[in-house]
Amino acid sequence: MRGVVFDGGRPVVVDDLEVRAPGPGEVLVAVRAAGLCHSDVSVVDGTIPFPVPVVLGHEGAGVVEEVGPGVGHVEAGDHVALSTLANCGACAECGRGRPAMCREAIGRPGKPFRRGGRELFGFASTSAFAERTVVKAVQAVRIPRGIAPASAALIGCGVLTGVGAVLNRAKVGQGESVVVIGAGGVGLNVLQGARLAGASPVVAVDANPGKAAPARQFGATHFVDASVRPDAVAAVREILPTGADHVFECVGSTRLIRQAIDLLDRHGQAVLLGVPPAGAEASFLVSSMYLDKSVLGCRYGSARPHRDIPLYVRMYTEGRLLLDELVTRTYAVEDFAEAMEDTREGRVARGVLLF
Repeated sequence: MRGVVFDGGRPVVVDDLEVRAPGPGEVLVAVRAAGLCHSDVSVVDGTIPFPVPVVLGHEGAGVVEEVGPGVGHVEAGDHVALSTLANCGACAECGRGRPAMCREAIGRPGKPFRRGGRELFGFASTSAFAERTVVKAVQAVRIPRGIAPASAALIGCGVLTGVGAVLNRAKVGQGESVVVIGAGGVGLNVLQGARLAGASPVVAVDANPGKAAPARQFGATHFVDASVRPDAVAAVREILPTGADHVFECVGSTRLIRQAIDLLDRHGQAVLLGVPPAGAEASFLVSSMYLDKSVLGCRYGSARPHRDIPLYVRMYTEGRLLLDELVTRTYAVEDFAEAMEDTREGRVARGVLLF
């Protein structure tokens, strides 16, 4: 079968992958669509350290082909969106409703694939850039059949991360002010999360002026073009003179993390969503934090996928959550190199591979 493999040099599209059958508590899924997220690019460029060789991809949707023993909530033929959380469901964090903090879901990659007699790692417990993948049953969330696979795929990472950061982690309230630094795939979902929460004003900041229109479509009331306003803090403060209640950094730049903190109003929250290099350190004025300000890390939108994915699907069917509009372009899996370059250059909100 086809898939995208990264061996430490460059990612290549292969057609001789094999995947094992599902074991107890596992599901075999035929992937129909997979979004290309910056996290996949970050593995390739070394920002996210990961063992190789690995089958990339972590934002996918497809159809269940086979279930292992003990799986009852999905069956062959069900359409599913995939979550990256291979959480155990039994630890204290899972019991507290925090599956994103489950230690079973972090940093324990398996090797469900083989190629030429060699085992390959799975990425983010998902490996959605393969025609078939094996995931833990908890990762497969049933969705209605009517949702286009390209749109459904984006729920599993970009939507859960961005919308969830607003609703679950920051708990943005109606009428509170929001600044979003970086209007890419995650940033657009933060913007629509802010819109769903009733935030106002909502300011998007990006160095690409082409992001202005989609930012406003997804929920921004204002757009700051950082390519012509390099002092973005001053530009935002023209809109929010005392600062913002919530600032979301969606790029992964330590410079922009500092900007996010500098933009906070009293009792404000800076929420970090972008992924800088693993050893990166950020600095800020400690004295600036004593007015009840806070810096929040956020993993995967603090999501509870079996609660949040059905909720976001319902919002989509009601016309409140935008999914189709996130898909800038679709690609055949053979065109992965072009899709990755478009993602790196910011030409797409989300590019989606179709199988």
